[in-house]
Amino acid sequence: MSDMLNQAVPTAAAPLLAVRDLRVAFGGKEVVHGVSFDLHAGEKLALVGESGSGKTVTALSLLRLVGEAKISGQALLDGCDLLTLPERQMRAVRGDDIAMIFQEPMTALNPLMSVGAQVAEVLQLKQALSKMQAWAQAVELLAATGIPEPARRAQAYPHQLSGGQRQRAMIAMALASQPRVLLADEPTTALDVTLRVQILELLGKLQRQTGMAMVLITHDLHLVRRFADRAVVMEHGHLVEQGAVAELFAAPAHPYTRKLLSSQPRREVDEGADAGATPQAPALHTQDLRVAYATPLPGIQGWFRRGEFVAVQGASLALQPGQTLGVVGESGSGKSTLAQAVLGLLPFQGALDVTGQQWLQPATRNSAHNQALRRQVQVVFQDPFSSLSPRMTVGEIVGEGLRVHAPALKPEQVRQQVLAMLAEVGMGEAQFPGLLERYPHEFSGGQRQRIAVARALVLEPQLLVLDEPTSALDVTIQQQVLALLQRLQRERGLAYLLITHDMDVIRAMAHQVLVLKDGAIVEQGPALQLLTSPQHPYTQKLVAATQ
Repeated sequence: MSDMLNQAVPTAAAPLLAVRDLRVAFGGKEVVHGVSFDLHAGEKLALVGESGSGKTVTALSLLRLVGEAKISGQALLDGCDLLTLPERQMRAVRGDDIAMIFQEPMTALNPLMSVGAQVAEVLQLKQALSKMQAWAQAVELLAATGIPEPARRAQAYPHQLSGGQRQRAMIAMALASQPRVLLADEPTTALDVTLRVQILELLGKLQRQTGMAMVLITHDLHLVRRFADRAVVMEHGHLVEQGAVAELFAAPAHPYTRKLLSSQPRREVDEGADAGATPQAPALHTQDLRVAYATPLPGIQGWFRRGEFVAVQGASLALQPGQTLGVVGESGSGKSTLAQAVLGLLPFQGALDVTGQQWLQPATRNSAHNQALRRQVQVVFQDPFSSLSPRMTVGEIVGEGLRVHAPALKPEQVRQQVLAMLAEVGMGEAQFPGLLERYPHEFSGGQRQRIAVARALVLEPQLLVLDEPTSALDVTIQQQVLALLQRLQRERGLAYLLITHDMDVIRAMAHQVLVLKDGAIVEQGPALQLLTSPQHPYTQKLVAATQ
């Protein structure tokens, strides 16, 4: 630690980190307004709030990593103000005393360096170890985070690791200098539910072993309840409430905290659709569905033939109109492959009928038959920001399908249908003047997802594939989008193939649930029954990870 910081001798009762009246402004506009809180040694503190609440900016400001920002107030580490330290001394604090785990390891890690080299680099810079010593200790750190075969994995590049392994590598980097404070910014957002639990348990174990204090930045209230000792709730840059987690969850004082706690997805589906009183042709039916990818074989045999990786095998399911079939499973279980096959984007073996018709295989994929069938099955993707073209207006985005599948419509007819569909999903011109001429970046995440839903429904499909439709949204916006989807299903009799790892979303939306593991269906049945009494050990593990 820097000499200046070593000069501060805190009292026994003093907090390790004391933030006082922290204010952050960009271009003269203040985005964090007088935030104050304490962090004691060995404590786990959660910064909670929706996107735009200022929680990440608050954490980054403690390390002075917010570019072009004016920061005022105090951040006292052992009584010494981090906000007034010279940059040279601040560089010594970063990593040595306060380290950070960023939200998305794939973008935070250097793609051109092996993960072992990246951990070793920290050790060489911060602890002046030799190259050989740093590498050996980097392997030990990777092993401590639970990465299998750490010596081999240390030589792997980020893209060669799974999401959980990349996050563990990030944790190893953060812990390389044995910091006293660890800032974890949404450390489990990109992970499956079981991996989330593993990462939290790992962080808790390492925190107990080292005695470091932790700040967990998240909007996931399940994580807060499961992990943190105290919570600080932020709204629009203001600290609105703080206290012990048990007390705050039991009796929230501020309306915003109560709003967050009550924003869990609510089940408002047509239960009668589950009873199947009136038999109908299924919107989706598969029998012994098999999807495989060609893979190269090693050695000389790869010159003459190719191997294969079976991503989905023996999948048999039926989805009735007006129902939702939830598909759950960890990364690599085959969920996305199943969805792509249903959308007619992958070749398959076995039977796969969409609205009573089967996709023609690759040789005739662009046939009139497939184009007509493609209108009946549409998709809503996970991230509306990346799935909507930034160079197209809202009118062009929503009306694109009509121009392809209904070329006889006149421009004014397309415009009217687009406006009607946008109004149905809660995006009217009265509320958003010039709506059709606006671009996606001019809307919030929830509004962009409504536009994505309108784009899918303007063709009046019978089946909608929902690929993690709310995982990129805050809890309150998630609730609004799910309520919209539930209403549209009731009114239009839509069938939903819902792919998600969020059991709360499954509990709110699904009539039936299908559990995939390694490409095979291990369990399926009525949603509430399966979630209440799972039979397969893998399903039990998934359900337990969300409780």
